[in-house]
Amino acid sequence: MNILKNLFGGATTASVNAAEARARIDAKERLYLLDVRQPDEFAAGHISGAKLIPLDELSQRMNELPKDRPILCICRSGSRSSMATRQLAGAGFEAINLSGGMIGWQGAGFPIKRGK
Repeated sequence: MNILKNLFGGATTASVNAAEARARIDAKERLYLLDVRQPDEFAAGHISGAKLIPLDELSQRMNELPKDRPILCICRSGSRSSMATRQLAGAGFEAINLSGGMIGWQGAGFPIKRGK
């Protein structure tokens, strides 16, 4: 693990695809769903139960996040959520990236909620 950390810097992070995330949500795992997109993107469609904290606000708003359960980070494609996952893991949170983001979620035919 230290070799990876030395090669790539920062904390190593976990990721799940849309099907794995849906299975964990359906199993009632105590995931905190964190959407790191912009408000307009969130309003256009998000996973039900997700909370919005845009990536550019994350470092100032980490105090709003739980330390006692995994945080599933979500964005459009998985890029911004990957950055959020690394940032949170480095701050001591258990963070998981939704690889493929909302594109993958919707592509798998999973439901979204529109609005705030």
